[in-house]
Amino acid sequence: MRGRGQVRRGQTLLVATVAVALGVTPAATAVPDQGAAAAGSAVRLLGERVVPNNLDFHGTSVGGLSGIDFDTRTGDYVLISDDRSERNPARFYTARFTVDEKGVGPVEFTGTRPLLTAAGAAYAPKSVDPEEIRVDPWTGDYFWTQEGDRTDTVLADPSVRIARADGAFAAELPIPDNERMRPNSGPRQNMALEGATFAAGGSLFVTAVEGPLLPDGPLATTTAGATSRITVQARTGQLLAQYAYPMDPVFAESSPLPGTGMNGITSVLAVDPVDPTKILVLERSFVAGVGNKIKVYEADLGAATNILDAPIGTASPATKRLLVDLSDVGLSAIDNVEGMTWGPRLSSGERTLILVSDNNFADNQITQFIALAVR
Repeated sequence: MRGRGQVRRGQTLLVATVAVALGVTPAATAVPDQGAAAAGSAVRLLGERVVPNNLDFHGTSVGGLSGIDFDTRTGDYVLISDDRSERNPARFYTARFTVDEKGVGPVEFTGTRPLLTAAGAAYAPKSVDPEEIRVDPWTGDYFWTQEGDRTDTVLADPSVRIARADGAFAAELPIPDNERMRPNSGPRQNMALEGATFAAGGSLFVTAVEGPLLPDGPLATTTAGATSRITVQARTGQLLAQYAYPMDPVFAESSPLPGTGMNGITSVLAVDPVDPTKILVLERSFVAGVGNKIKVYEADLGAATNILDAPIGTASPATKRLLVDLSDVGLSAIDNVEGMTWGPRLSSGERTLILVSDNNFADNQITQFIALAVR
């Protein structure tokens, strides 16, 4: 167990590194908002809402919602579909719904736009795999991640791209060299860039790969967890740090074919608007014949070793503590939850944590919006 002094030194080092990279003078370390998922915080279910499968909106099929963010400027939620331009062009949606002590109101979709390439065209089928979307608190642009591709014939890098509010391509951020798709290194197929969040008031962009990179060891099993990586970079692209994150073992054995269950990171979210060391991590585990296990942890990067483009080796990983296991809050069903965002604060002072599930465009799955109160 690390002492408080060790953690404080780690936090100070990270904040100082960020300040130097951004060319600013470090301010005194801020005291985190005690309403923001502090240790031992209580989490309760406010409500849930299911959107009908195959809902048609402006000529698109609503589904595959793998990322969500709340735009405080407009009051809209922004959602990204992981449709690989196979049903409709890769796209995002905007939507509105109320969240209060009475629960979650009806979900009203208010707009949709295709995400465009640098050439101004819609993405070709299977050329992109969108996963997470975040509203830039400085500009209102959208930062979004996509997983790339790894097949016998294709090695396409994952990426972080920036789109204007109309979907037009604006820029692309660099990724760590170890996250590039190479024959014997980089992410596994469908286990690349999933989670992303702004941190430090928008000065930083934080991303996470869903599962271990090929050199970082095997996938999680029922007897052992796996190690993912969380990357911190300046909003302008400069890569600052990378940390090992320990994921849970798979929660049950799959049936009828054993050994096919999985666990991975599907979303990350800054806990505090100032402190860059505290990140919520959504771990999504799926086991055939059993179902999903969804847990949200608070990760602390403060005392972790910076392993940017380095082997994990004996590096100290991020520490984590459980915020909520969705099986404990009384949901009617737990599906493939992939996105999360902070919503409006309640009159009680509690924060709302909004989650959304990706139905994989499957008839036996649901698009579910979940609202939790966190204090």
